[in-house]
Amino acid sequence: MSEPQRLVIDIWSDVMCPWCAIGYGQLSRALEELDGEIEAQVRWRPFELNPDMPKEGEQQEAHLQRKYGRSKEDGAAVRGQMKSIADSAGVSLSYEGEGEAPTAMMWNTRDAHKLLTWALEEAGPAVQTQLKLALFKAHFNARRNVSDSTTLLDIAASVGLHREAAKAALEDEDLEARVVAEERQAWDMNISGVPAMVINGKFLIPGAQSPDTYVTALRRVAEKSAA
Repeated sequence: MSEPQRLVIDIWSDVMCPWCAIGYGQLSRALEELDGEIEAQVRWRPFELNPDMPKEGEQQEAHLQRKYGRSKEDGAAVRGQMKSIADSAGVSLSYEGEGEAPTAMMWNTRDAHKLLTWALEEAGPAVQTQLKLALFKAHFNARRNVSDSTTLLDIAASVGLHREAAKAALEDEDLEARVVAEERQAWDMNISGVPAMVINGKFLIPGAQSPDTYVTALRRVAEKSAA
């Protein structure tokens, strides 16, 4: 039996982006179908949807109305459609804590991206993915403030990263410069929305696609890479 084809998938994404969580869920289903055929290493790259978001954040509904000029009714329709697709991807975007759900907020994600960039360098892609999924869960399912440094350190520690080393990473200006450079790289590749998956550094799959679409695209890239 032949060895599986190895691919590297770089995902430009933001912690605030529900379609990024959905896209990863769909990709995971595709990779399950391709088990034994394709072996993928996933790395997360930074993309801030709202780089100028103030530290105190903004209510999600107010933010979306202001940014996209949509009504509450439009917002409810979009959320309904999104929830249906998320459910099919096995992804929860709903509050799962006890009691009444806190107000859904949008936060500044620069520090979260610094932590993710550091996690990749410090512990490798598998742990970085654990951290990314924990950040999604904290934001969507627990509605925690993922711009708060204590919250970020708690999340980092929950996936086995050293808390004091993570704290140093959040204070590292060189690390921030690398985040900014990777965001600029996305724009240089004409990535203006997320998720955006780049396979083996050159094949772009934009947006959250269906599992079947990912299966077809990854097979094509694998064939080209093996040729």
